[in-house]
Amino acid sequence: MNNTMEYKGYVGSVEFSQKDSLLYGKVLGIRSLVSYEGSSVEELIKDFHEAVDEYLAACAQEGTEPEQAYKGSFNVRLGSDLHRRAVIYALSHGQTLNSLVEEAVREKITYGE
Repeated sequence: MNNTMEYKGYVGSVEFSQKDSLLYGKVLGIRSLVSYEGSSVEELIKDFHEAVDEYLAACAQEGTEPEQAYKGSFNVRLGSDLHRRAVIYALSHGQTLNSLVEEAVREKITYGE
């Protein structure tokens, strides 16, 4: 099951409130709160698109650069022992720690869980 949707490079969550019989979500990976809702899948998608378009229009009007999620860098906390072991492994295989982590993430995403 996929609980996300994408529009203009933005990824939005898909949630369900049983109490309100409502689908809702927010744009993921940015600090600004961009939320949307709908009583059907079609309404949710439409409101998501409108919310992203409104966010982009507001940024243009204010003269600010829209936030972009997932720019390609992130911090990873491994714990000191795993960090040390990963560095030793990478160096002994002629890699940087960064290339080892990238390879591991790519492999996990490509070949699944």
